[in-house]
Amino acid sequence: MEGPSIITTEPVTVAYISMRGPYAQTPEGFGRLYAWIGQHGLEPVGMPAAVYLTIPSETSESEALWELWAPVAGAAGEAPPDASGIGIRQVPPTLAASAMHKGPYETVEPTYHMLWRWIGENGYAPAGPPMERYYSDPAEVPPEEYLTEIVMPVRKL
Repeated sequence: MEGPSIITTEPVTVAYISMRGPYAQTPEGFGRLYAWIGQHGLEPVGMPAAVYLTIPSETSESEALWELWAPVAGAAGEAPPDASGIGIRQVPPTLAASAMHKGPYETVEPTYHMLWRWIGENGYAPAGPPMERYYSDPAEVPPEEYLTEIVMPVRKL
């Protein structure tokens, strides 16, 4: 895997759902999100992502807050969460540090530590919650082949 780099994310429209509690709910959350997208006639595009609003190493899983994002095409504007808890949001371009992790989701923590160290050593500071973009379909790829991009919003010091 290449080392970290500074990127500017593309602006994107996402369908999103807020999650609370154990991360094991992620597959079920994505299932709900993609079913909702289909029911609303939207077209999924790009990689699904999770945005961690609480820091996993500092927050018990029962208190964890995060969002699941699914990029969509053709969605008009923003919409607050409906009765199902799913809404639409416009995400602006963001300056971020990016690093790829290869392997099971449970082994991602060292990649985070490496990325945080790299951010500090290169004159940046975190500027928002980290996001993971998922490039592999667990139904089609063995865990040791999973590709997960960690995207950390940053600002130049």
